[in-house]
Amino acid sequence: MDLLIDHRWLLDRQEDLLGKNLAVQDYSALVAAVARHRVNTPSLEVDNPDAYWRAAALLDTIVLQRPLPARNELYGYGVAVAYIEASGRTMDAPYEQWRDLINDIRALRNTVFDTADRLRSWQTPQPS
Repeated sequence: MDLLIDHRWLLDRQEDLLGKNLAVQDYSALVAAVARHRVNTPSLEVDNPDAYWRAAALLDTIVLQRPLPARNELYGYGVAVAYIEASGRTMDAPYEQWRDLINDIRALRNTVFDTADRLRSWQTPQPS
């Protein structure tokens, strides 16, 4: 199932995670995140992106484009987890793995495809 979200969904996650006290300062970054996760052919090798790639695109864009004045890493993490869960998938990773992943994104050591691979590696088996 391809779950495609819009900027209102991102705003709802922002309010859920961080409350109303931390307002979005750059709505264009949210528009970019939405547009990026909707791409159907992100590369010549990937022409059918899964929920993990779409979550990675959201996470990567939020962390790098910084739509909030602060706490973008927490916001990106929360959006990625919420997206994966809303897509009917699950994953389990401790804080340290998320911290390392976000640090790799910020340092530009990961492509969105690397991030998606890491998220996929954290998926939990689906019940039969």
